[in-house]
Amino acid sequence: MSRSSVTDFDRRNRDWYIDRLVQAVVFIGGISAIVFIIGIFVFITREGFSFIATEFDVSGFFLSQNWRPTSESNPTYGILALVAGTASVTGLAMLVAIPFSLGAAIFIAEFATGRVREVLKILVELLAAIPSVVWGFIGLSIMNPLIIEWFNVPVGLNVLNAGIILGLMAAPIMTSIAEDALKAVPDRYREAAEAMGATRWQVIAKVVLPAAKNGLLGAVLLGVGRGFGETMAVLMATGHSVNIPTSIFDSVRALTATIAAELGETAVGSPHYQALFTIGIFLFAITFVINLTADLIVRGIRNK
Repeated sequence: MSRSSVTDFDRRNRDWYIDRLVQAVVFIGGISAIVFIIGIFVFITREGFSFIATEFDVSGFFLSQNWRPTSESNPTYGILALVAGTASVTGLAMLVAIPFSLGAAIFIAEFATGRVREVLKILVELLAAIPSVVWGFIGLSIMNPLIIEWFNVPVGLNVLNAGIILGLMAAPIMTSIAEDALKAVPDRYREAAEAMGATRWQVIAKVVLPAAKNGLLGAVLLGVGRGFGETMAVLMATGHSVNIPTSIFDSVRALTATIAAELGETAVGSPHYQALFTIGIFLFAITFVINLTADLIVRGIRNK
């Protein structure tokens, strides 16, 4: 065998090992997300299983608004007020985020061109990168006095404050997904509508938006999942009061904020500790279903 043949054989052998190594690294990176999710679910289920097995009462847990886990005489673990607080803040956040995110996505996808589009997309990504604690400080130090002054209410840490902050937090990711959905609509749809004499806005309203509705719905669901899972900003902007809200000026407490505020001061293994992990299981299930539904919807529109 000549020297050149040996060199080519060694090179092919080295390339084969490198290819196998890269495949293994990519496989490990791809499967790690699934492993981490399963590990998190197993951990929170293990910590909350004793409470579910011994003290969990479905009606008392989900239908009672009395969250008094530290009571010495009669501790109660009702999360109805916490669920109502989380739902009210998330609902108001979606009312804020959907118009902003949809409008921004339409402008970026249908009107902006060249450098303007690139700059706007970068700015949207930068907004998504702002830490939640910074948004919480904005709600605490800026929105709080403004709400007190403008609406003449005693406390500015309420559903309105948290809804606005959370809506602004959810808008960037919703804008990004919605813009992808709009760009996925084939150009021939737009060209056919314009050939029939439709104006730019008629093309968007009657052709593009209906064709991208599944992707837009997926963007909204991802925003809802972000709202349910947010912690620090909601903790700082809601007032952290166990209360079923009757108006947007009421202070509330969210499920995630309850876990963040109380877990560090709870005895490990106590019923209170296990109840907090049971809330974590409930939150995990909700966010998993929401994000899975959004992912399936987005995948469906991309496959089409």
